[in-house]
Amino acid sequence: MHVEFLAVPRRLAGISQVEVQAETLGQLLTTLAVQFPSLGEFITLDRLHPSFTANLNGEQFVSDPRTVLGEDDHVLILSADAGG
Repeated sequence: MHVEFLAVPRRLAGISQVEVQAETLGQLLTTLAVQFPSLGEFITLDRLHPSFTANLNGEQFVSDPRTVLGEDDHVLILSADAGG
């Protein structure tokens, strides 16, 4: 799936986007924590720190690590206060 980083998560990851394979949001976040240790400091027990949020396909904000993801999904990781 396609993962895009905005604002602070982009600075922490050091890139704007990446392709990742994961079946759930929790697996995705765990993978990102390993791949990007600076961002991983804000991921605990397969959940994002409250200052960050995840958006699935531009349709809904998701936080439950059991959220099922598909290979064609687009996940946006951004600061919780970005744009608002």
